[in-house]
This record gives sequence, C-alpha cells and structure tokens, in this order.
Amino acid sequence: MDQDLQFRRAQRADLEAIVAMFADDELGRLREDTSLPLNQKYTTAFENIDGDDNQYLLITELGGEQGGELIGFLQITFIPTLSRLGSTRAQVESVRVTSRLRGMGIGTRMMEETIRICRARGCYLIQLTTDIKRQKTRQFYEALGFETTHHGMKLMLES
Repeated sequence: MDQDLQFRRAQRADLEAIVAMFADDELGRLREDTSLPLNQKYTTAFENIDGDDNQYLLITELGGEQGGELIGFLQITFIPTLSRLGSTRAQVESVRVTSRLRGMGIGTRMMEETIRICRARGCYLIQLTTDIKRQKTRQFYEALGFETTHHGMKLMLES
C-alpha cells in the first residue's frame, strides 16, 4: 500500500470527506456535523484557511494521482515567532486516518510528509497536542520522536 499513497493540498471538493473523517471516531462523532449539505461554517472555515499562506491542509489519497480515495488529513499552521531569532514553528492539528485503514502505517507516512513540508518551510520545530484520552495516539507520536515537553492548557470560549 505504501507506494499507492499520494499527498497534496486539500481542495474545496474534499470538504465533505474531511468532515466525515473528523466524525469517524469516538470523540469526533460527538462534536462534528456530517449532515448534508454541509454546515456553512465548514465552508467558511475552509475558505479562510485555504486563503492563508501560513496554513497547509494536507490530504493523503490511496490510489492514482487523480481520483484516489481520500484516506487521511491534517492541518499545518506555520507560526512566525520573534523568539529563537525570529524563527518559524509548525503546529499540527486534526490528524485523521480513515478508521478502516488505521494501524497500517499511513499516519507515519503522513507525519513524514509533514516533517518534509515543515523543513522545506524552514521550521525549527513541530508541535502538536493530542487529547489525553487518546493514549495510543500519544504512543504513536512518541514512536516518531515527539516528546512531551510542556503541559498544554485551554480556555474554551463560547461561540
């Protein structure tokens, strides 16, 4: 399967499949809306992200270069900073692999591609968070060399 993976930037036409992938796990199904037509909030968010040069929506497809099956997704945000001599860091969010293909090395290939993209962009580090309920996910990232160096905190704002 490894040789059949293709990576590319997300397009508007991918949005329904991306949202379905978000809802394809125990936590995501509680917070996503997969009804069709898609909630306009997803389209607005996609357009805002797609129009921002500091965002990269990575699609992983299985199959040929054209018309392959969308099986993975993640978002990279490039954060220019003043610290570390004005360097750039990358924040990785929303990493998903379709449930029927998890555990087959696709996530590893996606993260390798993410590392390649971030290096090419001149990033000095990649950071990410994972829900503390996702023990296997934390182990996956540790196996790739990620270390727990900080404690993340959130303040949920009403929208």
